[in-house]
Amino acid sequence: MNYPEIERLIDIIKTLRSENGCAWDREQTHQTLRKNMLEEAYEAVDAIDDNDAVHLKEELGDVLLQIVLHSQIAKEAGEFDIEEVAKGIADKLIRRHPHVFGDVNINSTEDIIHNWELIKQQEKKHRKSLMDGISKSQSALMSAQKISKKAVSVGFEWPNEEMLIDCVKSEMIEFQEAVKQQDKENAEEELGDLLFAIVNLARWNKIDAEQALLKANKKFMKRFRKMEEIAQKDLNKYSFEEYDLLWKKAKELVYKENSSL
Repeated sequence: MNYPEIERLIDIIKTLRSENGCAWDREQTHQTLRKNMLEEAYEAVDAIDDNDAVHLKEELGDVLLQIVLHSQIAKEAGEFDIEEVAKGIADKLIRRHPHVFGDVNINSTEDIIHNWELIKQQEKKHRKSLMDGISKSQSALMSAQKISKKAVSVGFEWPNEEMLIDCVKSEMIEFQEAVKQQDKENAEEELGDLLFAIVNLARWNKIDAEQALLKANKKFMKRFRKMEEIAQKDLNKYSFEEYDLLWKKAKELVYKENSSL
C-alpha cells in the first residue's frame, strides 16, 4: 500500500529546509520547535474532547508536521530519519503485542496491560529505578498519576480506600495548620502532599485526574461566562452575597441548557 500524500509531505519539508527553501524553516531546531509540539498535541486533544472530526483531522496534520520536521532536522544531523522513526514504533508494537503477532495467550485486557509492562521493563533494563523514564515536560498532575501507578505496580499501595481518604483528610489538616501559622513554604509543601493524595484517590477509583480537572475547568468557565452574560452590573461591583446568588443562577441556567441538548 502506497501513501503518496505522506511522501509528498516529507518532500515538502525537505524542500522548505533546503538552501533555496524557507529561511524560517531552515532556522528551526528541536529546541525551537519544542513549544509547537506541545501546543499542537494539546489542540488535537481539544478536538477529541469536542468530538470534532473535522478539527481533529486538521490538528493531527499539525502534529504530523511536527514529527516530519523533527525527523528531517535529525536526518540533516546524521542522527535518524522518519523511516527509522516508523520502524522503531512498528517493531515496538509487534514486540508488545505477542498475543497478536506471537503465540502468547491472554484472557483479559488486564493480561494485555500486564504483559505490556513486563515487556517494557525488559526493554528498559538500563533503568535503575521505577521512577526513571517519567517525562519531565508533562504536567505535574499527569506526572503524579504516573508516579503513583509505578509505585503501586510493585505493591506500594493503601490496604483500602478508607485509609487513603484518611490520608487526604490528614494532608488537608496539615495544610490548614501551615496556613494558620503563616508558613508559606510549609503550606506549599503540604498543599503538594494534598494534591498528590487526591491524585491517588482518583487512581484508586480508576479516574483520570487530568481529565477530571480539565472537565472541571471547562465547567467553571462555562458557568462563569453565563454569569457574565446575565449580570446586571459590572462584576467587580458585586458583593459576596450577590455573587453567590448570581453564580447559583448561572449554574441553574447552564444545567437547563445542557439538559435540553
